[in-house]
Amino acid sequence: MAKTNMTPSFMEPMLPSSSNRALEDLAIAIIEGSASMATQINPIVQRSIGDLVRNMNCYYSNLIEGHNTHPRDIERALAADYSKNKEQRDLQLEAKAHIEVQAMIDNGHLVKNAFSVESIQLIHREFYRRLPESLCFVINTDTHEKIAVRSGEFRLGDVIVGQHVAPQADLISKFLVRFENAYDFSKLSRIQQIIAIAAAHHRLLWIHPFYDGNGRVTRLVSHAAFKQAGVGNSLWSISRGLARNSQEYKNNLLLADSLRQGDLDGRGNLSEKYLVNFCEFFLETAADQIQFMHKLLNVSELMSRIEMYAWNEVNNKRLPKGSVAVLKEALVKGRVTRKEIPTLTGYAERQSRTIVASLLKEKLLTSDSAYGDLYLGFPQHIVAEYFPKLYPAI
Repeated sequence: MAKTNMTPSFMEPMLPSSSNRALEDLAIAIIEGSASMATQINPIVQRSIGDLVRNMNCYYSNLIEGHNTHPRDIERALAADYSKNKEQRDLQLEAKAHIEVQAMIDNGHLVKNAFSVESIQLIHREFYRRLPESLCFVINTDTHEKIAVRSGEFRLGDVIVGQHVAPQADLISKFLVRFENAYDFSKLSRIQQIIAIAAAHHRLLWIHPFYDGNGRVTRLVSHAAFKQAGVGNSLWSISRGLARNSQEYKNNLLLADSLRQGDLDGRGNLSEKYLVNFCEFFLETAADQIQFMHKLLNVSELMSRIEMYAWNEVNNKRLPKGSVAVLKEALVKGRVTRKEIPTLTGYAERQSRTIVASLLKEKLLTSDSAYGDLYLGFPQHIVAEYFPKLYPAI
């Protein structure tokens, strides 16, 4: 099954060989769009929105793998409220694992160099060590034997992914060393770094270093790389775009596996034309998601949606009067002290406490303690109102 005498040169080219204006323009759009988006929301509110976007990223990344875990089941999993159905519980645990690992990346506690062999293994290790045993194996399609997937450990056997014969197991480390060197950010300009993230996404999947989890790990590696390049943050996720165009994503990945298509198709073993096509698709998807989130997080528009939702709840007597002013203040300032509530609402202290209690109960506000400051919350039941189209209509 495996190729003989396979060397890291089999996955060349690692990058498009010459200047490509379309790719460069996309990289510039990503750099500019990300910088603009990050400045429009209060940093404290950004952290809360980041929690929501991580949940969304997990949902879409799982969807690409064929695991459809409802956003409310993901929210329940984060509150340790698991289904009694074993299969559903396992998917909740899988979702929670993904979110926890991405949070570690977002908070700078896991990855220093996204494309290093160490980081790739570490992301896989942190993800798989959180999974239930029932999700830590694959079935050999030839022998039907169950093969354990050990956290952070490279596969010990050879595999075929579709029509692609992945590198032999004993050569994975050599291929990943070449991978790490090829995408070393210190050797690349800012624009080249963005293009490299796209190319590396395919090449890591091409190496297929683990028995299972390669797709999720690669998307987390790409997320970490965007962050390392200074354009990624917790406010946007490429997984949403990849999942919404799942078939095109998979088709472009498959084509980028192709061998060189004649003398005009670069100088490597693999097709440069199809690598460029994949990079264009990947970077267009990233730029589109940044633009989508930029519009969704426009403060005046977000303020209007929050205000509309809150007034509707007040008018239907599900929230007390005064709630709107508190939510608007929390969006603008990031935090509200409890002693500010009477001034904001115009109500005496007793009624102000009722307002706060109602907003906390609905999770529209959060607090670290019974007397602590108040922060804007984004529970799952208001996502469609605050952030329309973030999720599909489910």
